[in-house]
Amino acid sequence: MALKVCKFGGTSLASADQFRKVARIALADADRKIVVVSAPGKRDKPDTKVTDLLIAYADAKLAGSGAEAVEQAILERFAGIIEGLGLPGEQFETVKTILISRGEGDRSHRARYIDSIKALGEEFSARLLAAFLQKEGHDFIYVDPKDAGLVLSDEPGNAQVLPESYELIRPLRDSAHRIVFPGFYGYAKNGNLVAFPRGGSDITGAILAAAVEADVYENFTDVDNVFAADPRVVDKPAAIHEMTYSEMRELSYAGFSVLHDEALQPAFNAKIPVHIRNTNNPESKGTLISLERHNDEFPVVGVAGSADFCTIFLSKYLMNREKGFGRRLLQIIEDADLSYEHMPSGIDNISVIIKQSSLTPEVEHRVLERIRSELAPDKLLIQRGIALIMIVGDGMTKQIGIAKRATGALSDNAINLEMINQGASENSIMFGIRNEDMNKAIVSLHNAFFGK
Repeated sequence: MALKVCKFGGTSLASADQFRKVARIALADADRKIVVVSAPGKRDKPDTKVTDLLIAYADAKLAGSGAEAVEQAILERFAGIIEGLGLPGEQFETVKTILISRGEGDRSHRARYIDSIKALGEEFSARLLAAFLQKEGHDFIYVDPKDAGLVLSDEPGNAQVLPESYELIRPLRDSAHRIVFPGFYGYAKNGNLVAFPRGGSDITGAILAAAVEADVYENFTDVDNVFAADPRVVDKPAAIHEMTYSEMRELSYAGFSVLHDEALQPAFNAKIPVHIRNTNNPESKGTLISLERHNDEFPVVGVAGSADFCTIFLSKYLMNREKGFGRRLLQIIEDADLSYEHMPSGIDNISVIIKQSSLTPEVEHRVLERIRSELAPDKLLIQRGIALIMIVGDGMTKQIGIAKRATGALSDNAINLEMINQGASENSIMFGIRNEDMNKAIVSLHNAFFGK
């Protein structure tokens, strides 16, 4: 018998009707032994995600005013789900009691308090889905991350899984019951509740799949498959039905929103295929992500972009002869608690690309002063408003002229290149352009490789 872990995103759980769809999908395949759930998402475009409501609730509690209205909005969302699923009133009282109790918890550590509140969306989703499946006569139970042994680093809002989690969670494989598990959070060794970065329910699902040695990790969302570009930017982009872990990782980092960019690592390490599927159209083929793909139709599988980067550019004559120059530059970046995205370089110049939001005026001043003092560049400047566009595809190594096609498409559409960088793996090429040209560049590159 195969074993599947399936994860459902926020849109899949936005309402009672969506909960019923999730239940039908879980029940349609007895191999789906572990179901991981997110907090309820938007029911329609003007709606608010439950996670956003919970963060607003935490902020209001910390501020000491305005919490009552947000609390009521949260309770109304779950009351609608509970009523729509035909669950008894005790379920609502449980939700209300936990929300109020958690809201009155220790607020001495802001980030830790916010984690404890925003995790309630996933906890309530899991409790209610398990209760509904039980009501319908099916053997599902709710399992709390602490009881399961999901041990994370004690970093509120940015927790990482600890290696011992996998052994602790493994017994779930042999559970006599099928399981509903909340995504997004776990517990530090000291007992503190801590959350993954936003979108971390994908990470939870991948961790569980690796821990129980699942045959496949199904990730249900609201699209039929992964597309070669963002459908909000490109009209009717090409559908991608097969791709590799490395391709998906590159695209997720570059701006794809289907999967959190850290979500694939546990599945990749355990060599577990990830199947992206649509809750609203479960019969669709979806997209299978695995170690290698056998479909070589497209040398490039996707185009993605992300805006609001900046570059620290410096040049110095005979830089290449100055030992340790790059190391000293990166030490300055590290000392400022900055992480860099890319570092393209020439013989006498180097650029460090950083998320613009992290380079505050104070940090910028400190970094530039140290660079001038310690590295004595001939030229030093910062350029803001940069978008990074990536074309990704393992098949690029097998075809000549990929870069020419890409740069030709950008040139034909009057998009100026600020920089270009290709990784050593040769499965991606990064282009730096101005923010205002990002969407036009994505359309141009998609059309160049997939047709209009």
